[in-house]
Amino acid sequence: MAGVPVRAYVALGANLGNPAMTLCAAFSELARLPETRLAARSSLYSTTPVDADGPDYCNAVAALDTRLEPLALLHALQALEQVHGRERPYLHAPRTLDLDLLDYGGLILDSAELTLPHPRMSGRAFVLVPLLEIAPDFILPAAVGAIAARDLLAAVTDQPIRKLT
Repeated sequence: MAGVPVRAYVALGANLGNPAMTLCAAFSELARLPETRLAARSSLYSTTPVDADGPDYCNAVAALDTRLEPLALLHALQALEQVHGRERPYLHAPRTLDLDLLDYGGLILDSAELTLPHPRMSGRAFVLVPLLEIAPDFILPAAVGAIAARDLLAAVTDQPIRKLT
């Protein structure tokens, strides 16, 4: 592998089938992506859907050290979603597996295909809590205010989240 790896963070979520088993399988699959190492994985968390209907979600966050470019990583994540039967019949539909690229080494990107950092990560307990478990000093990039993720928790206390054992 050439070049220096970039630390990327990926949110995992599922609320169809056996979500906990799906997320555990997805962690293993992330570890096998080319030119990528699974650096850390959070615990699993149960959350109620935000802006959506359906059963409760199982959520987590993974830290990856990767040499894949951002779009290549995004496409690899989308391919894993497809392996798990991901369908997108409508906005915020229940999911067998959802993988969101949250951050890619602090890169600021706004394209038709990918926006970094993830535009809604700062307002979601199901992202912030597991992210802070594995990256307690995470700072959102300067383009969105260079805010410490831990300082955003107060704004999401109305979103129930429970750590699974």
